[in-house]
Amino acid sequence: MLALRLTRAAHPAVHLRRLLVAAAAAGTGFLLLSALGYALTHPTHSTTALLRLSWCAIPLASTVHLAVAVARTDPGAKPRSGLSAFGLGPARLMALAALNTALACTLGSLLALLVFLHLRGDLTGMPFDGAAKDFLAADRSLPVPAALTLLAVLPVLASTTVALTLRPRDLPHPETRSRVYGRFGAYDRTAKRETFGTYGRFGARFFRGPTTATRPPLESVQPTDGPQPPLQPAGSGAAGAMGGTVGADGTPPAPVSDTPLAPAPADPADDTPPPLPDLPAAAPPGLPWGIAVLAAGLAVESYAGVTETAPHAPLPGGLAGGPVGVLAGWALTALGLILAAPGLTHLCGRLLQAVRPGARRLLAGRVLMAEATRIGRPLGVVCAVASAAFAATTLHGDDGSTPAFGPLTAVGGLVVAGCTVATLLTAAVEARQSRADITAALLRLGAPATVLRSAAALRSGALLALFGPLTLLIAELAALPLAR
Repeated sequence: MLALRLTRAAHPAVHLRRLLVAAAAAGTGFLLLSALGYALTHPTHSTTALLRLSWCAIPLASTVHLAVAVARTDPGAKPRSGLSAFGLGPARLMALAALNTALACTLGSLLALLVFLHLRGDLTGMPFDGAAKDFLAADRSLPVPAALTLLAVLPVLASTTVALTLRPRDLPHPETRSRVYGRFGAYDRTAKRETFGTYGRFGARFFRGPTTATRPPLESVQPTDGPQPPLQPAGSGAAGAMGGTVGADGTPPAPVSDTPLAPAPADPADDTPPPLPDLPAAAPPGLPWGIAVLAAGLAVESYAGVTETAPHAPLPGGLAGGPVGVLAGWALTALGLILAAPGLTHLCGRLLQAVRPGARRLLAGRVLMAEATRIGRPLGVVCAVASAAFAATTLHGDDGSTPAFGPLTAVGGLVVAGCTVATLLTAAVEARQSRADITAALLRLGAPATVLRSAAALRSGALLALFGPLTLLIAELAALPLAR
């Protein structure tokens, strides 16, 4: 009930993102049901039916990726002050986010089932003059358990992934020192045990601090001018038990505690601003690995594309040439782009700040460096999908014997492309939400809004100028060996 109330009271933009997840789930569920219909229509072609079902893994992964990105930007799943007082801690908010994702995906799956039954003619008759009965198994009874099992895969997988992504992580606890009370006062118990004779050694326990790194060495203590009071041995008489010496008037001194002194409070008259958070000084570590995997994927595609002289030739990894080798090469190329995209985004931010940058270039470059991982990974997925789509379009345009794209291929391509673009836009929204405090501070300091908008446009233009030609180049290299 609480999840439904939070869903109803959300912002319209949040509802739009959830509807996008439901639409993607509907497309993916329709593709799964279509694979089931083809298997029912062609019971002897089990290999082809299994291949059609395996191709649904790409839209399924794209939909799950979009669902996770939408759940991360959902304001109802973010911890806020006061929510833990009535039972809405991080674990409960994580469960609410997973429940919202499951509801959106279930709604999309039910919509896909209704469309599938309508096209089969089970509801109002056969539409489109029976043009879709070849892959929908209109003349056969639909196995309800198999259909429901296929439709339940996406909600379960998406909600589980969201729960694992948004699970509460324990913060490292500060190191505490246990204290034991005995007959003669309190004693510390540290992790490092003292050796025999350490306590009685001169000056061993003279300097007591919270850590050993803050204790000054004994050689650094310089004697001051003038007569010094004699040192009293530890534990000698009442003075040793109290931890000090008796005053001149005969009054006993106050007991000395082993607890380190608390730091002095900050001076309210001090106008020194707090230190700014450190920006990432080095690029994300995935750039060299991404380039290596990308080169390996292009090499596998080039080797698998030569099918005229040696069709189905064995590849170094034990794969086979032809379609399997092309699919493996495309997967390696996509993985390389995803790994290298955060490093390329960081590099783009550095290039924006080169050669005497102004305020706009400096702000745009620093934001790209700070958000390199968050923006780079969805951008790499978009580049991988765009390069694969461009290569497939080029091959179908050059070779007249290649069959045209069917309706299911168009639906799958639309689902994958829409999910990747929507995920990139959602990641941009998440980055904007994380910079809300900095943007508000800049506006309070008097920065015009046009500067912030021009910096955002400059970031978008720089990313497009870097990743656009790179995507076209990779698509041309991937399609070149296959066109021969």
